[in-house]
Amino acid sequence: MSKIFVVHENDAWVEPLRDAFALRKLPFEEWFLSDGKVDLSQPPPEGVFYNRMSASSHTRGHRYAPELTAAVLAWLEMHGRRVVNDSRALQLEISKVAQYAALSRHGIRTPRTVAAVGRDNIVAAAKTVKGPFITKHNRAGKGLGVKLFQTVGALVDHVDSAAFEDSVDGITLIQEYITSPEPYITRVEFVGGRFLYAVRVDTTLGFELCPADVCQVDDAFCPVGETGPSPAMPRFRILRGFDHPIVERYRRFINDNGIGIAGIEFIADASGDLYTYDVNTNTNYNSAAEDEAGIYGMRAIAAYLGAELAKLKRSKIDADIAA
Repeated sequence: MSKIFVVHENDAWVEPLRDAFALRKLPFEEWFLSDGKVDLSQPPPEGVFYNRMSASSHTRGHRYAPELTAAVLAWLEMHGRRVVNDSRALQLEISKVAQYAALSRHGIRTPRTVAAVGRDNIVAAAKTVKGPFITKHNRAGKGLGVKLFQTVGALVDHVDSAAFEDSVDGITLIQEYITSPEPYITRVEFVGGRFLYAVRVDTTLGFELCPADVCQVDDAFCPVGETGPSPAMPRFRILRGFDHPIVERYRRFINDNGIGIAGIEFIADASGDLYTYDVNTNTNYNSAAEDEAGIYGMRAIAAYLGAELAKLKRSKIDADIAA
């Protein structure tokens, strides 16, 4: 029997999706790809495959999970299986350089970024950026490697210290720091290639912006503002009636890059110009913000995958009748 297959490596992030599947009584199976094998001589099962592989898998001890997932997706696509967030989506998930190149091709502004490998090249790259800059890992997630520097000298001290941590793929990004008049970023969520909602995220605690409940940690290593957030203001808040031209650009971007489900983050500078800096194909949702707004991302995903599964079953019935 055809079912939904969820490809992932983090149980905690899938728990809300399991509940959403249960509400709709949808058949599903999880493929936990921390390790495993792929027999290319055998066909994969029938079904809809949802790729939730994360760029931060190595921080949970799953160093080669993205590489194994790439092999699995190639196998699925070779056999024409329905894959949500396909091989191209995975490529963007695990490389911010690839993200920025693809965004730029769609006319979406990104911060000026220089990719560098090696201590001397990281320092040399920083010297080409005017004003404050941040570092980040090319294969990242969870704010990995994100630190703010006011001077090149401060960066030199950091990269020469024991605190410096290289990106798992060896590529460090030096990126211009976008000064925003307000300490927040906006994350735009899409399910099934369609806009779901936008959520405003308070950044005064730093760049650990994963909205999932399990990510709510005290991570203030890179403050954006002088003061902490007001206790009365939630860190994540869904924006009602969000209507901006960037939504349509994002929609075209994800549809052209094999992405069915994603969250895309941007920040606005003092002039109101938007800079897009992250594409999350392994998107998560904040339950408190969703409860307040009455909109639920995982339920939307379950509904979408259920509809895709129903389409698959109908097409098989039609094919059997035609035969």
